Amino acid sequence: MNEILAFFKSMVGRDSKTSISPLMQWMNPTLLHAEEGQLEYRHVVRPEMTNPMNILHGGITAAIIDDAIGAAVYSLDNSYMYTTVNLTVDYFAPAKVGDELIAATQIIKKGSQIINASCTVWNENKTRMIAKGQSNLIRTNIGLKEENKTKQ
Repeated sequence: MNEILAFFKSMVGRDSKTSISPLMQWMNPTLLHAEEGQLEYRHVVRPEMTNPMNILHGGITAAIIDDAIGAAVYSLDNSYMYTTVNLTVDYFAPAKVGDELIAATQIIKKGSQIINASCTVWNENKTRMIAKGQSNLIRTNIGLKEENKTKQ
């Protein structure tokens, strides 16, 4: 098991207050499951995540998807950092304050330069899909180990 995946597995059941992602710290989901390239998070919709209709803002839904996919790519223990090239989100159902959402990621294809991944966002018992996102991420020239050293 790679070192980063071992870290994710140690975080199962815990919130994201110590994440290296400031956005994930703010959203503060709980990690429910971790396998290489497959992470599952539980998010609770808070008032500041909603739009004027008092439902989950589409931009926050996209952020949940993008950050979860980024973490899933990170779990692959690559030598280099990856960044999002595109993100497509389909919205299917609303969520309101207090709703618990499950964001489940999957790496579809890992090439030498591009990784394709998806994330589905469900209600808490996975009977209603809230949204689904698909993303391509590209390898940067920033070494993963170098970036981690600057964060410590």
